[in-house]
Amino acid sequence: MKLKIVIHTAEEGGYWAEVPAIVGCATQGDTFEELLENIYEAIEGCLSVDAMK
Repeated sequence: MKLKIVIHTAEEGGYWAEVPAIVGCATQGDTFEELLENIYEAIEGCLSVDAMK
């Protein structure tokens, strides 16, 4: 599955990202590497919640 991830630079430092195809799926990280780890975890969590509905 391919999903578009939109990455933003946070005003207070670090980054935040959102997945437009999954409403409410967003996360942040202090470094780009941390952000990538967090977004994959967030996607997994969002998809598992949708599967339970």
